Amino acid sequence: MIEGIFVDGLIFSIMVIGILIAYRILDFADLTCDGSVTTGAAAATMCIVSGKGIFLALVAAFLVGVLAGMVTATIHTKLKIPGLLAGILTMTMLYSVNLRILGNKANVPLLRIDTMFTKAAKLMPNAPSFVSMLLASLFIVIIIKLIIDVFFRSDLGIAIGALGGNEQVVISLGMSPTKLKLIGIGLSNGLIGLSGGLLAQYQGFADANMGQGMVVQGLAAIMIGEFLFSSNKISLITLRAILGSIIYKALMFFGRKYGYHIGITPNDFKLLTGLLVILSLIIAKVRNKVSDDSAKRNALKGRKTSGGHNA
Repeated sequence: MIEGIFVDGLIFSIMVIGILIAYRILDFADLTCDGSVTTGAAAATMCIVSGKGIFLALVAAFLVGVLAGMVTATIHTKLKIPGLLAGILTMTMLYSVNLRILGNKANVPLLRIDTMFTKAAKLMPNAPSFVSMLLASLFIVIIIKLIIDVFFRSDLGIAIGALGGNEQVVISLGMSPTKLKLIGIGLSNGLIGLSGGLLAQYQGFADANMGQGMVVQGLAAIMIGEFLFSSNKISLITLRAILGSIIYKALMFFGRKYGYHIGITPNDFKLLTGLLVILSLIIAKVRNKVSDDSAKRNALKGRKTSGGHNA
């Protein structure tokens, strides 16, 4: 249903903001996401199943994600292993960890158990279920967006952003790149884990394989958002990620619903997502080249004009 696009897209957008922090702000190619989203889902599910409560479940999902990110950052900084490989190592190890959290089961359901979405429906008994789910998702996304916006305007957030731009600048200011990477990658995967915890409640189960391909999907959503408008303001960057996530989910929804007319099946979606990322990169590269060429032409015109005036 159409309303499901918005709920799914909002939950997905939390993960996309996490991926955005790693890939765009820190310039760190992190593949931990495919494991940490499942870790968050598993931790939240087991907390709810064991009666610990929804709030504690979401806190646990965030914290296990932070821990996963810090493991990746530690492998990268302390063992001097490239970030991409560090993420792959953590993601691989998390598969076994996730199975352990799930009690050595590949799938744990949340049927007939209160989740955030069923509680939201009880709080609004006169509203349709999709309205309560949408409002609950929107509330959490707005809170997270505001926190992230404020954080990246703080001295610590600005330092993390500077680290992604030029590590030497951070070192010259007397800050530790190791600590900043630990915080940045930890925060990135914390949001990804939280998204996994919400996704498990929305789907009604946690699965050990639910994180496959999440990084590519997140990058596709980021790039879709970047085509909407350009900005260097963190508030607009996070808004762009949220809108890109919803559009991506809408594309997947209409692909599932109408794709059979042109021979597209759900088995083709990972291929199409990869091609979408490649196409986005090509378009972005061409657009940057056109922009650079235009800037050079304007600069040359300015020089000629100033030369004519001087003559």
